[in-house]
Amino acid sequence: MSDLSPSSALDELVQIMRRLRDPETGCAWDREQSFATIAPYTIEEAYEVADAIERGDMDDLKDELGDLQLQVVYHARIAEELGAFSIADVIDAISAKMVRRHPHIFGDEAQSPGWEALKAAERGQRDDPSALAGVALALPALKRAEKLQRRAARVGFDWPDVGGPRDKIHEELAEIDAAQTQDERAAEVGDLLFSVVNLARHLDVDPEAALREAAARFEQRFRKVEILSERPLSGMSIDELEALWQRAKREIQTLR
Repeated sequence: MSDLSPSSALDELVQIMRRLRDPETGCAWDREQSFATIAPYTIEEAYEVADAIERGDMDDLKDELGDLQLQVVYHARIAEELGAFSIADVIDAISAKMVRRHPHIFGDEAQSPGWEALKAAERGQRDDPSALAGVALALPALKRAEKLQRRAARVGFDWPDVGGPRDKIHEELAEIDAAQTQDERAAEVGDLLFSVVNLARHLDVDPEAALREAAARFEQRFRKVEILSERPLSGMSIDELEALWQRAKREIQTLR
């Protein structure tokens, strides 16, 4: 554990970023960056934080949280140079929001009206009155689809049970088969994926986590197939590949 106070440690990072962005003596690469060019790194760092958590690697988590904190400081520094806001404004804003959304802790209310209710009230004060307002465009597609569906469901725009999204999946599969152009097929595949997210939501399954776990299972099994194979996979028939796949699944299951 560091002997530095949180405020001192943050201030040191802020000063480092200020020097890196100095127009005369700073780093050429860092000076050239903008909100848009840094945004992909911000998203990537958030995923690396999640990966470290999933692996239970505390040392890596410490490093990845630092990388993510750097992104916050970076964006704030660019904003400060534009005269928009500073890192202090960012911290003040989130502190005020947390106090505002916990009136049962920091205020006089005995019980919280609920996080979502408080967020909805704040959205109602914005220019966009839609129930879908504020769902970030930069979210991963599966997560954004789920959030849009949950927002719509809060105002009653939802299937009454799991049968609705299940039937919709069959409908979308038929529409893919009927599509005549590549653009039509792409649109119908998108609708199918959106319907699968809806089914997952009705089953109380996180589609992002479910797909990530499915990808991990596929990778584990495919690597096992490569180990079991006695010749290049590219030269095998589909029946031979399927036999290896089933063997890999059995052997992995036996090891658990």
